[in-house]
Amino acid sequence: MKMQSGKMAVNIYLQNPKYSASMICFPLWHLHLLRRFSLWSMKKDPDLEASLTRNRRWIVNNQIKNIILQCPDQVASVNFLQKKFKTLDLQGKALNWLKKYPCCFEIHLENDEYHCRLTKKMLCLVQEEESVKDMQETVFVERLAKVLMMVSNHRLNVSKLNELKRYLGLPDDYLIRIIPKHLDMFRVVNYSGRKSSMEIELTAWKPDLAVSIIERIAQKQGCKPSFPCLLPPTWVKSWERFREFDSYPYISPYVDPRGLEDGSRELEKRTIGLVHELLSLTLWKKASITKLGHFRREFCLPEKLNVLLLKHPGIFYVSNKYQIYTVLLREGYKGSELLDKDPLVVVKEKFGELMQEGLHEYNRRHHMLNLEKQRKRGMIAMKQGKKDPVNELSNEDDTGDDDLGGIFDPEERKRFYKVLFEDKAP
Repeated sequence: MKMQSGKMAVNIYLQNPKYSASMICFPLWHLHLLRRFSLWSMKKDPDLEASLTRNRRWIVNNQIKNIILQCPDQVASVNFLQKKFKTLDLQGKALNWLKKYPCCFEIHLENDEYHCRLTKKMLCLVQEEESVKDMQETVFVERLAKVLMMVSNHRLNVSKLNELKRYLGLPDDYLIRIIPKHLDMFRVVNYSGRKSSMEIELTAWKPDLAVSIIERIAQKQGCKPSFPCLLPPTWVKSWERFREFDSYPYISPYVDPRGLEDGSRELEKRTIGLVHELLSLTLWKKASITKLGHFRREFCLPEKLNVLLLKHPGIFYVSNKYQIYTVLLREGYKGSELLDKDPLVVVKEKFGELMQEGLHEYNRRHHMLNLEKQRKRGMIAMKQGKKDPVNELSNEDDTGDDDLGGIFDPEERKRFYKVLFEDKAP
């Protein structure tokens, strides 16, 4: 009963902002509920929201690509991909999805079952991506080392690190491709003996790597380390809070946090610096807040990381696009475009362009087929280049259903003409 009254009070407050909390007579726990509700509110940035929209289909198709590459002969049955659709958070038929991207996926029928392989253009991009990964090996080593240097005990569980590998651009086989070549910096350990407890440990501290991007910029400019704040000048209160926060000395994310007091300004400064540094190491300058929360113990992050990030809108942008809370580094974007694109991002964008090319071809072909079907069924009447207002029909997408009903049904048409030419009087 209390919970229902609390929800009603929240609705009253939201629908009538002129009412204050005291007028509604909120109990304390009701105020706490409203406060929790408002913590996730952030003014939407259309450009940054657009960047997340553009990436959505690319992420799904990239995952499908990786699944196909892992299959024997790099061919996957559509039924197998259909089962994987649940893990990709997709609904509908896999066959329909794949047909939308003919430049990426090639479908063929074999033994009464549909199979899918990558097109030649896609395979060329896969080879280009692999060559870039080979050239970027030194960069991957530095990124992995910097991540481990920010961890309190300088080691990470392999299964947990796998959650970050795509963000960092690490190849799927980094354990085989990178670690054995750099035993002077990394080693694989298992102190508990359990298979799930395998960890990667940093064996050598590199002082030249223990410098954050904020500190490097400050060194170049000859000034004190300071966070950039990208807010409109009209956000007066937010600017005041940022200036107060920035007035405290910068704490490097590579500093051991165990000497910092819980709830202190120094610990907050170090946490914001750590999230900033982590995002700057990612390909797209963004990450899922939920996934970052999985590393709360390793990075000494607060339990309510989302609340802390929302307190700093000039540094981070928090979005709930597709009901997934994502944090973006504001300084990493100009409008909806990344400022500094990693070579791996450039290759991946070529994949996105190929995907769009296929989608455009599919839509054009589908549109032409619909027009042809409508012409055959007499649904388009042209008279001297103008639409016939009597026979004009709505231009809806073709559903593929041949049974249109009404006068276009043969039996219904017979009944229509029988009534029309009936000689008998009513």
